[in-house]
Amino acid sequence: MTVHHGGVEFYDEDKVIDNIRNLQSWSRTEKKWIDIPYHFMIDLEGKIYEGRPINYPGDTNTEYDPTNHILIEVTGNYEIQEPNTEQLNSLINLITFLVVKFKISLNNVKTHRDYSKMTVCPGKNLYKFFENGYVISSVEKNMGKNINR
Repeated sequence: MTVHHGGVEFYDEDKVIDNIRNLQSWSRTEKKWIDIPYHFMIDLEGKIYEGRPINYPGDTNTEYDPTNHILIEVTGNYEIQEPNTEQLNSLINLITFLVVKFKISLNNVKTHRDYSKMTVCPGKNLYKFFENGYVISSVEKNMGKNINR
């Protein structure tokens, strides 16, 4: 499982559907990918959107091969923006659900920059929650509560 950010500043929750459609159009026309590169996307309010079907590998602009990775994108640019509580909670709950459903080791929950030296993704302001162990310890707590949504 690999966590990404969109890499583009985003503040207008009212335009999240337009943002997703624009990403899909760019992915198909400019990159010639089959669809949105991510399997799941989390908006500014913490709403989770399903992107590319999970049975198809995701795509990335860097050298790592995302085959057999579930790609999660948090909408925004977290080199500049700060993730909010809703986004972090949704990210933790989604990771928990996917780890349990697909029996993924927590050692395999990483970020884009953990696989590529060519990127700062998911941005320093989101990455710090992986670096300090907050995301993984929160997922462990959720698993202890047997969250199976």
